Amino acid sequence: MRRLRAPQLQALLTPGLRSVAELFEKKNYELRIAGGAVRDLLSGVTPQDIDFATTATPAEMKEMFTSAGVRLINNKGEKHGTITARLHEQNFEITTLRIDVVTDGRHAEVEFTTDWQKDAERRDLTVNSMFLGLDGTLYDFFNGYEDLKSKKIRFVGKASERIQEDYLRILRYFRFYGRIAEKPGDHEPTTLQAIKENAKGLAGISGERIWVELKKILLGNHVNHLVQLMYELDIAQYIGLPLDGNLEEFARVTKNIQNLSPKPMTVLTSLFKGKDDVTNLDLRLKISKEEKNLGLFLVKQRQELSKAAGPEPLRPYQDFLMDSREANMNSRIFELLKYQGEEQLLKEMQEWTVPTFPVSGHDLRKMGVTSGKEIGTALQQLRDEWKKSGYHMDKEELLSCLKRL
Repeated sequence: MRRLRAPQLQALLTPGLRSVAELFEKKNYELRIAGGAVRDLLSGVTPQDIDFATTATPAEMKEMFTSAGVRLINNKGEKHGTITARLHEQNFEITTLRIDVVTDGRHAEVEFTTDWQKDAERRDLTVNSMFLGLDGTLYDFFNGYEDLKSKKIRFVGKASERIQEDYLRILRYFRFYGRIAEKPGDHEPTTLQAIKENAKGLAGISGERIWVELKKILLGNHVNHLVQLMYELDIAQYIGLPLDGNLEEFARVTKNIQNLSPKPMTVLTSLFKGKDDVTNLDLRLKISKEEKNLGLFLVKQRQELSKAAGPEPLRPYQDFLMDSREANMNSRIFELLKYQGEEQLLKEMQEWTVPTFPVSGHDLRKMGVTSGKEIGTALQQLRDEWKKSGYHMDKEELLSCLKRL
């Protein structure tokens, strides 16, 4: 048996977790850390959230926690076998070991078990199928640790069976590939075959679930390789991507934005040829309004709005921002600069503060312009002069300008 003595594990053993562990020990129920948190700990990463697995049934856990006076949080996980207990200001999600009895490609009906290997068998990938005792003992039935060390992504058991239990696992395969694999193209041929044969199953998965996975893929490594693969394996059409996606542009843009922390939508838009592609994506994945607007903006402006030749390359972007009355426009312009690979201009644009137009209607009234219509016209003329000056003219200069006009 392999023992893990990582400082990360020590950090997890909070007073809350120690109290939980004592309760389970007293009743002779086994409690272990499960899945993604084990993978993270073995990779030297501190897990964001930790799932626990146990041999105790939900009823036994409820009984045990209630009689110990521990608060339970009702979060509707109970029918899947999950109980959430709160101790020392910390929530603990603990799930009974289970076997999938019936699966329909979206969700499963489960029955409880005390067999750790049976529970590991129903998990998706070998690197996600390990358990860790709180003493650091690693329980690894499918060589997950070896795969993690050699950066291999494999399904537990037969790929086609795992995928048919939940077709979203196709995208999870891609996501973890982008997170763990060292280089593109290192797939088992049987895995790719299983994905291709089952791609159609993604048509039945909700857009929201797909979008969550797709966003993570778009921000991970090897994204160009993985999206090309989605087209080769006939996945694209079932997840809202255009049939004739612009893969050359995608390859170019994914290179541009490697170190610029783009939004997922910025990366994805490079596949699109026009605004219909954004609309279709929205219909399938129910993206947010902000994401949709960003996609439409990029499709429209990626060619139109570009840097100026000469000493003021940023001027077109600044002018666009000043003319636009929309909130959020500066963040869209940042994304456009990332898309275009303009790292230096992006830095300058992020440091540029939007200047405030120095003249108001009140100033004009003081100068004797009284009719509302005239004030409107004069303000617009002054705004134009101000813009021509690169937003440098101050109130005095603008008002003396008005006398000339």
